[in-house]
Amino acid sequence: MRFFRLISQFIKVSFEEESAYRVNFAISLLTSLLTVGSAALSISVVFGQVDHVQGWTYASTLVVLGVYLIMNALRSLFINPGLESLAGMDGEVWTGKFDFSLLRPVDTQFMVTFRKWRLFSLIDLFFGVLVTGIAIYRMEASVSIGQILLFCLMICSGLAILYAILLFFSSLVFWSPAVMFTWVFNGILQLARYPLSMYPGWLRFILTWIVPVGIITTFPAQALTGELTVKVVILGIGLAVSLVILASCLFRRALRHYSSASS
Repeated sequence: MRFFRLISQFIKVSFEEESAYRVNFAISLLTSLLTVGSAALSISVVFGQVDHVQGWTYASTLVVLGVYLIMNALRSLFINPGLESLAGMDGEVWTGKFDFSLLRPVDTQFMVTFRKWRLFSLIDLFFGVLVTGIAIYRMEASVSIGQILLFCLMICSGLAILYAILLFFSSLVFWSPAVMFTWVFNGILQLARYPLSMYPGWLRFILTWIVPVGIITTFPAQALTGELTVKVVILGIGLAVSLVILASCLFRRALRHYSSASS
């Protein structure tokens, strides 16, 4: 319960900080509309020429886009803000201000992960859910409660994988503070807005096993379309748990490598 109380306080402080700049709401809304509009337009252009691409229809591909928007919104909501403050440009590792975070009487990884929230990302989350709902409606197929529960399970697994990857790249900054590893990942994540099977074999392998961003969106989408097998579900959950453990171990090792600003 202590951790939940801390998270509620983090959210409260973040809300107070963001509400001080109300113009950011309009900017966030405009940015969200442009992001959704451009992404949906690109899919519409492709499926304006063909009916299917590697077995994916316009509606099922739109589900993948909706999941991508949901995952990206959740990343911006609470994962990115804290990790960017740690490992981004002028972040705590670079400036040496990480000393103050280490002095906090709470687990460092928990502190880094949940201390900052960007509540305007709830706008992106709304549009992600809206696009997913429209896509399900266009599929003209009934979605069972079991499929919805499986979808939620795969969303949680995908979010865990996304968090593990971002924590992994952020940990590398302790060894090379001048390299913005998370910026490199941002470009790779853009590929997750399309189904894995649309990519050539070598790229599909990379997006599945090397930097598994494709799993983050394709698996939940397949859960809604009824194409997800038990084997794939186990693979997704196992990969999520394994990556979180490995990323946490790397982060704790990176903490030992940190050179204090006072040293």
